[in-house]
Amino acid sequence: MRIEVERSGLVESVHGATACVLGTDGEVLLTYGDPAAVMFPRSSNKPMQATALVEQGLALDGADLALAAASHAGEDFHVAGVRRILAGAGLAEDALGCPPDLPLDPDAAHALLRAGGAADRVHMNCSGKHAAMLAVCAARGWPTETYLDPGHPVQKAARDTVERLTGGPVAVTAVDGCGAPLFGFSLLGLARAFRAAVTAAPGSPERRVADAMRAHPAYMSGTNRLDNHLMTAVPGLLVKGGAEAVLAAALPDGRALALKITDGAQRAVRPAAVALLRHLGVAGLDDLATVPVLGGGEPVGAIRAVLP
Repeated sequence: MRIEVERSGLVESVHGATACVLGTDGEVLLTYGDPAAVMFPRSSNKPMQATALVEQGLALDGADLALAAASHAGEDFHVAGVRRILAGAGLAEDALGCPPDLPLDPDAAHALLRAGGAADRVHMNCSGKHAAMLAVCAARGWPTETYLDPGHPVQKAARDTVERLTGGPVAVTAVDGCGAPLFGFSLLGLARAFRAAVTAAPGSPERRVADAMRAHPAYMSGTNRLDNHLMTAVPGLLVKGGAEAVLAAALPDGRALALKITDGAQRAVRPAAVALLRHLGVAGLDDLATVPVLGGGEPVGAIRAVLP
């Protein structure tokens, strides 16, 4: 797969991608690059981490459970939900171990600054995951001060669940941008994990997380974010993107995909994801198939994915 950037009629191929597409039975239908190579899925890990929390007794459902798997945009309803999770666990915002940040949503960030606010932990896009981890620690009587330590019970549980859903061992553990342990494995494993989530029995931990995300896509992403747009356009689709240009998705019948743009360029993710979904027969994504290239604030070209 290559990502082309066209500007005023000149076409440049500037981004490559690694990708893996699975059929309904889990068979590999299509690959680009080496989908068995180890990589860091970044926030595409979050549905699996949230599944581990449910397995450990996380008492959340609906929008709040979607927030546990979220890379949220810091909009008011996101922040209210994170505070609700913390309050339910009897914890204050200073228990969060994620770094302070401004909202990802530009309007929300501007509103916070105009109101005299500043970057803080609750507005950080991973605060839902962190609040849910803390809620499990509070419920289980585990220490909250050290919940980000890879040896902490909540992180050991997350690793075990990642290995179960991906079908293989975690190859390497690093530290994610939010401070939580980051598990490295393959794109093939990532696609298998998303397939496992949508095909699991109703009421199982992984299916509960997938159903919450699909029912509340704005909570696990944001009003103007790609995950929300894709899941709104395709009923039953599960999607979760991650930093460094990673995205995984699964349809209700088990067809699944995972992709990573080689150079980490986020602008290439949307057209690549749409191209792979189209390969799986998904229609109705014309408005998302390309990303406009602007010149002087006006469209002068487009970014699009090309499947050989």
